[in-house]
Amino acid sequence: MAKKTAKKNDETRKVRITLVKSPIGFDRTQGATVQGMGLRRIGHTVELVDTPATRGMILKVRHLVTVQE
Repeated sequence: MAKKTAKKNDETRKVRITLVKSPIGFDRTQGATVQGMGLRRIGHTVELVDTPATRGMILKVRHLVTVQE
């Protein structure tokens, strides 16, 4: 069976995520999810690859972040 070729970095879809609300006062797992996405402070924006795992993380903390595709 032939191996699948990996997509080039230019073709991968990216998602921009911005932290707009503090995870303090919410469940600890939500704070860990925010930290796992690389968000450090309110107003901080990161660009992540659009994968099902990333979408699941966004769904878990959707009340704390904004998403731009």
